[in-house]
Amino acid sequence: MKPLSLVAAALLAAVADASTIGEDHKALDARAKLAYSPPHYPSPWMDPQAHGWEDAYAKAKAFVSQLTLLEKVNITTGTGWMSGPCVGNVGAVPRLGLKALCMQDGPLGLRFSDYNSAFPVAVTSGATWSKHLWRDRGKAMGEEAKGKGVDVLLGPVAGPIGRAPEGGRNAEGFGADPYLQGQALASTSVGIQEAGVVACAKHYIANEQEHFRQAGESHDRGFNISESLSSNIDDKTMHELYAWPFADAVKAGVGSIMCSYNQINNSYGCQNSKLLNGILKGEMGFQGFVMSDWQAQHAGAATAAAGLDMTMPGDTSFNTGYSYWGGNLTLGVINGTVPEWRIDDMVMRIMAAYFKVGRTLENQVPTNFNSWTRDSYGWEDQAAQENWGLINQQVDVRANHANHIRESAAKGTVILKNSGVLPLTKPKFVAVVGEDAGPNPKGPNGCPNRGCDDGTMAMIWGSGTSEFPYLITPDNALQAQAIKDGTRYESVLTNYAWAETKALITQPNVTAIVFANAGGGEGFIDLDGNAGDRKNLTLWKNGDDLIKNVSSVNPYTIVVLHTAGPVLVTDWYNNPNITAIVWAGMPGQESGNSLTDILYGKTSPGRSPFTWGPTRESYGTDVMYKPNNGDDAPQDDFTEGVFIDHRHFDKVAPKKGDKGAPIYEFGFGLSWGEFKYSQLSVQKHNVRPYQPTTGKTIKAPEFGNFSTDLKDYAFPKGIRYIYQWIYPWLNTTTSGKAASGDPYYGKTAKEFLPPGAIDGSPQPRQGASGAPGGNRQLWDVLYTVNCIITNTGSRTSDEVPQVYVSLGGKGEPVRVLRGFERIERIAPGQSVQFRAELTRRDLSNWDVDSQNWVVTKEPKTVFVGSSSRNLPLKARLD
Repeated sequence: MKPLSLVAAALLAAVADASTIGEDHKALDARAKLAYSPPHYPSPWMDPQAHGWEDAYAKAKAFVSQLTLLEKVNITTGTGWMSGPCVGNVGAVPRLGLKALCMQDGPLGLRFSDYNSAFPVAVTSGATWSKHLWRDRGKAMGEEAKGKGVDVLLGPVAGPIGRAPEGGRNAEGFGADPYLQGQALASTSVGIQEAGVVACAKHYIANEQEHFRQAGESHDRGFNISESLSSNIDDKTMHELYAWPFADAVKAGVGSIMCSYNQINNSYGCQNSKLLNGILKGEMGFQGFVMSDWQAQHAGAATAAAGLDMTMPGDTSFNTGYSYWGGNLTLGVINGTVPEWRIDDMVMRIMAAYFKVGRTLENQVPTNFNSWTRDSYGWEDQAAQENWGLINQQVDVRANHANHIRESAAKGTVILKNSGVLPLTKPKFVAVVGEDAGPNPKGPNGCPNRGCDDGTMAMIWGSGTSEFPYLITPDNALQAQAIKDGTRYESVLTNYAWAETKALITQPNVTAIVFANAGGGEGFIDLDGNAGDRKNLTLWKNGDDLIKNVSSVNPYTIVVLHTAGPVLVTDWYNNPNITAIVWAGMPGQESGNSLTDILYGKTSPGRSPFTWGPTRESYGTDVMYKPNNGDDAPQDDFTEGVFIDHRHFDKVAPKKGDKGAPIYEFGFGLSWGEFKYSQLSVQKHNVRPYQPTTGKTIKAPEFGNFSTDLKDYAFPKGIRYIYQWIYPWLNTTTSGKAASGDPYYGKTAKEFLPPGAIDGSPQPRQGASGAPGGNRQLWDVLYTVNCIITNTGSRTSDEVPQVYVSLGGKGEPVRVLRGFERIERIAPGQSVQFRAELTRRDLSNWDVDSQNWVVTKEPKTVFVGSSSRNLPLKARLD
């Protein structure tokens, strides 16, 4: 067999896992080796004894054992785009009283709904560095979702992780570090599920840019690529960086994970057996279900074998009425292409996640809104224009969540510079400048999916949005505060009226607050050439020039930035007339109130969840804006390995003053207090040596029997066919033809699936596997780190101590984040104890030879301080 080309691998990935046909992969060149995904079959089945899932498994087994094959297919297959009230809907099981499950965006609140809240974007929440605020945010979002009849909330996000600062959806995640992302992903998932809604962690995995994520979307922009971009990543980097946060979520019990649009090592994310079967379900012990992103499925039986459990929204392309599953999946089970245990495992995983969050068949909340119209009455099925009735009941689910939104957005606001002007105390005259301080003339929801930059920027754009119930602009809130204080107040809410602006800000006693922004979002929206991903790192709408102009004539200039991530501040941050720089992220509905709370010192600020580099090039990574592989799948080689954001900066510019050193480092942020770190102590714990997991799994469970007579699966005469709806029945019982012409359903599994794909016998357990999250011993605490933190300043403030570890060894990062805590309200003169635990996982590296986590013999050092570059305490680990 001749060596596979990358092009051939990409094409074959559309049929099955491209990695299954690489006998001669060793003959590939170095690049091709990086871009190769080894096969892993069969797909692991649920473990009845998995920690935290025992009761859910038992309830799911009792339910699934009653289902017919058609009902099982109904639960795993979406009904089609706009064929139901939610952005994703699966078929119901009326016989047993299960309503159609509702999947709804998204990571900052409910999309396409009303009377719901608009929470801070995740990167703003990430900047709080507060586990309890993450959990509270998740619970509040979950409560709102449950009240609307949503069963699965499509969030939180740790993919993208923020490899390139221009990445359009970086702000949907919590920051450019795997440890930070993992803690936030887990805490948010726990909160959502405490409210009784299944959390869906996404996008698994390496979905680091919007350009070329889908071939069709790229064609619309003139790029004639044949397949989605392939993120090519080595095994060590995958484990230590991109997969790390998802392991935290799995350990926390997340019920669902969404696979991504892109390819990984030339195998699509939703049919990559190494990533779904091998790492997620095998190593991590994930017991929930894998859901496809919308139209991220590219094959039928092959995706089932590779570990996909639910397809969304069900149709091959929006509104076609064709599906890779549906009737095709029914036929695949009948003819043995998809084994009975695999369809049973799919449904078990879905229903176990459902029961795990406290759902029962008796406490279901009917879906009381419709994503496709705000009218009270309309078509329940918008695609087919069928079933007229009351479809929007305007149920108000906001409760008191505005209080949390205001608090978390304020505590996620970062003060980057303060020469003493903050906090403001009844200033004599405040002048606010810039469009970003004011309203969108079309209203806060005037731009579909928030796809514009008109007025203040409080949200990302795309599917990860919510509908504003209201939006408090900075102009609103600052004026209200000025009135309360007796302060004179004026604003110029445009970036393009310099004569009027200059006349205002050059008057006596003026404190000028200038606003600017830079957004980002999902790739189906192109805003001024920013096709999801930002095209540069500058401020939008002349923002940089506005800041320079204001600060050139006003000696008391405060800069406020609403951005999706870092922007270049090099040209103006050091201007002495700029007395303060405040990054307010994307704060949600309470934007102005949150900002006012920080500017006036009512709340303590956060810490930056990413690095502010001096130039675009200083980050060492960038978005791929043009295809590099002709008309085939673009090949994005992640050759930087784990060295992104602060890890990269520490490697290339370890000291302040080095060329390329950060202007504001990861974890940095000023507070109202001044803090001294002292008395570092490290306690070592005696734990048993690490033992790889051994033994075998149980045999794949099967629940119930089914007929293999095609006549039993004919479309029932008593049911009216609805246009574009995806059904589990066969179109014909004579030829075995289902709902679409997938040629592989006519073949046996042995003809096109890889060896072992349908093997339901007991399987060897992977050494790194075990309980959800991986081998239980990975979570053994090896060291406890303690220190004393004293507020030597004159104001009460929060502090965010951070723990970094040098793992030692050639080619390893200088330091990696391994602990933190937000300690609130430390009074002047008060000392508090900070305590952090270092687990075996925290001190391990991924060993590609043993395929396990290993604590190397290299010397290791722990550092404690207030940012990635301000670490006054350190100690060697024995």
